[in-house]
Amino acid sequence: METIIQETRDRMQKSVDVMIGDFGTVRTGKANPALIETVIIPAYGGTAPMKLMELATIHAQDTSTLVVTPFDKSILRDIEKGLSDANLGMNPVVDESIVRLSIPPLTQERRQEFIKLIHQKAESGRIMIRQMRHDANEDIKKEKDTVGEDETARLEKEIQKLTDDFMKKIDEIREQKEKDLMTL
Repeated sequence: METIIQETRDRMQKSVDVMIGDFGTVRTGKANPALIETVIIPAYGGTAPMKLMELATIHAQDTSTLVVTPFDKSILRDIEKGLSDANLGMNPVVDESIVRLSIPPLTQERRQEFIKLIHQKAESGRIMIRQMRHDANEDIKKEKDTVGEDETARLEKEIQKLTDDFMKKIDEIREQKEKDLMTL
């Protein structure tokens, strides 16, 4: 029965990790490679669409500039076109063998849109956690005959405590991301 709790804890942690990665795709006005890592680039004449992180290294040159260095210099123009077509609000500029992206400052209106997006992503995380709680409680109920009611109640309380802890963690991460958005 303790394995149900450990499995649930692991699954909840993975969900929070996915949500954190998802939050990384919301730009805060600071250069962050996660903003463009998953942009699909139609490399090699469109025959091999791949994620940018599979085609190049990406790093933040400073707080407002991302630098993309392709592994294969022949796809430099493909990367530039893919980033332009991705409609990120940033204009890629080819500079010899790299692509530079300048991140424009966020307007107050755009910050508010991003905060709404953060709330939606956090709510999705909460839904995943609640679903995992439901699944774990179902697993516990299936074992009710073999472990007894007292043990079942204890396990359900433990699952609820896990759920509460992960919900708190999600709220803390969301608040930090909002703070990042509003202070830049």
